[in-house]
Order: sequence, then C-alpha cells, then structure tokens
Amino acid sequence: MITREQIATVLDHPVHDARGDKIGDARHVFFDDVTGEPEWVSVRTGLFGTSESFVPIHDAALVEDHLEVPYAKDQVKDAPNVDIDAGGHLSEQEEQRLYQYYGIDWDATWQDDHSGTGQAPGTTGTAGRADDAMTRSEEEMHVGVERREAGRARLRKYVVTEEQQYTVPVRHEEVRVEREPITDTNRDSAMTGPDITEAEHDVTLYEEQAVVETRAVPKERVRLSTEEVTEEETVSGEVRKERIETEGTDEQGDQRRRP
Repeated sequence: MITREQIATVLDHPVHDARGDKIGDARHVFFDDVTGEPEWVSVRTGLFGTSESFVPIHDAALVEDHLEVPYAKDQVKDAPNVDIDAGGHLSEQEEQRLYQYYGIDWDATWQDDHSGTGQAPGTTGTAGRADDAMTRSEEEMHVGVERREAGRARLRKYVVTEEQQYTVPVRHEEVRVEREPITDTNRDSAMTGPDITEAEHDVTLYEEQAVVETRAVPKERVRLSTEEVTEEETVSGEVRKERIETEGTDEQGDQRRRP
C-alpha cells in the first residue's frame, strides 16, 4: 500500500499494469475522508493524456520510478467516468460504482478500513457538498498523428556490359613498283653495278591497327534523401454523449397538470 510520504514520488510518474505495460501518468491521489489514507489514484490516459481513469491504490506498489497496480491496462482505461465536485471530492455513490467495476467488496473493505471509527463509510476527496443538479457529459474526439515505418529504399550498384562501336581511320603501307628510264641524269647510278648479276632488295611495310583500351571515369554521385510530404487524411470515430430528459414537466421545467 502507498503511504502519504510516497505521494510525491507517485504524482506525475508512470503507472504500469500487472504485466508491466504503461497505462499512463499519475495525476491525482485521493484520500479517504475517515482514515486519511490514500485510496484512489487518477491516471491520465489516451493519445494526448486527455482522459483520466480512477484505479484503486490500496494494493498498488511503488516499483523504482513507477507505480504498479494489479489491474490490466484496458480495464483501467475503460473504467467508468465519475464526477468530482468543485472541492475535488469523490462522492460515496461514485466510489461504490468504482468499487463494483473493479470487483471489490465495498462493505468488506469499509469494515477493514473503518472499523472502530464509529463513522459511516467515508467518501474520497477533500470536501463534500450536497447537489441536486445532474451533470451531463460527452466525449470529445482528439486526433493526433504517430510516426511509423512505411518502407525502405536502398542504393545498389552493379556492373553491366554494353557493346559500343567507334569508327577510327587507320593507315597502312602498300608496295608500288616505280619504273624510270635511263637518262643522262641517272646513268651514272645505273652503271655502278655489274653488268649481269642476281640481287634482292627488301622494303618494310607498316600499318596502323585500332587498339581498344578502357579506363574508369567518374560520371556522377548518387545518394538517397527523404522529404516530408503533407497530405490530408480524414479519420472518423464514435463519441458518446449523455442526454437528459425530464418526466412530469414541460420543456420550460414547469410541472404538467393533469386535465
């Protein structure tokens, strides 16, 4: 059971269920009017912490930096909504309704906690007042967004082979036989050798060939980046509203008379 000295450690700290799942954060602690002991803790739940559920603190335990209650998360979140007056007081009827929801015997619990006090079952809070008005409540929808993983993108580099053709000019040498008649100009050169003999003369021929050479040349840099795109998405949900109708009175509240 949580003591009064531990209240400061409980408030605004996480509240976990029996399985260790976080339910929400502790908002308020309510004390029994008779014994002065902590009896209820309100837990902020919902997407933005806008809902507040009551859970018994009698069997709760302070574990490290959070409060642990022996109830399931869904059970706490679905606890009935209760009205608290201006003084932060939980009425006896509302407290009985919560006890019934959590399956706690109201009479047995009161006998254990209030025996010897000589007082009627205490209500929870700081002050109580009589009120003959009825409070009408309704649920409001609060819509938010959550970030989740939608997919993955990857860069992968691989090698392909392409056939390319280029036309380049290549040159080669060919043999051409040139004959010139004996003239006074070349007669001396022609007569330097023997009259009749055998002889050979070689000429080396050259040609050009196309040569293919490849080298790696950087062409571009590729990277992945992300950008946020905002789209409109419509969501729908159900909200509950309370309606109050009268019996025995007209629309203005005047009592109807029988003819």
